This record gives sequence, structure tokens and C-alpha cells, in this order.
Amino acid sequence: MEYPLNSKSASIVWGLIGNAHGLGKWMADYVEEDEDGELTFKWGEVWTQQDVRTSTIISKEENSYIRLKWDVNESDEDFWELRVEKSDFSGHLTLIITDHVDEEDVDYMREVWTDNLSRLHNISGL
Repeated sequence: MEYPLNSKSASIVWGLIGNAHGLGKWMADYVEEDEDGELTFKWGEVWTQQDVRTSTIISKEENSYIRLKWDVNESDEDFWELRVEKSDFSGHLTLIITDHVDEEDVDYMREVWTDNLSRLHNISGL
């Protein structure tokens, strides 16, 4: 998926996608990162039943991309990635989301990312 951003500053966008604090503002209710580069995402409040998933950072380049793998995926080829690219024409940035999912899950995951991007826009104006 490609999502045009209302920003020309990669560092502002990176602050929202490149670390647990930023991801916790729009992608999950809580996101924590440990010293090994493992992110724990939690949806729901602590006093209710929570959905908890863990993702390992495979690679990242500041102000450019972060590539992660959910703990349930065995292969490094089953990654998800958030990448920031700048348009040579307008100078504006685009967030490119790559998420390897099974064919039957494509529509569902597109809805999930659309909801996530709506929250990103609401909290940041991007």
C-alpha cells in the first residue's frame, strides 16, 4: 500500500514509524521495545483481555525504512515493512507498506492498514 503524507520531513515521519513510542501512537494501544530489538504490540486495556503480538526488527535505516517479522512467521521472507520515500517531483513523502500475508487475508489486512493509517493521520495530521 502507498499512503501519501502531508509532510516533507522524513525525520518527523520516522519518529512515528521507526520506534516503539511512535508506533504506539497509532498502530497499537501499547508498544514496547526490548534491548534485542523485539517489539511487543498490545491491543486492549490491561484490565481486559488483550491481544499481544511480538515482532522482531530485521533491519532498519533511519529516516528510510523499518522491516519487521511477526513472531508467528518462521521465514524472514514473511516480513512487514514501513518505508518512507520522497517524490522527486513534489518533494512530498509517501509511506509504503509491505506486508506479506496469505492470499485469503489480503482484503482483511488492507482494512487493518487503512484503519491504522487513519489513526496515524488523526494523531499527526500526516
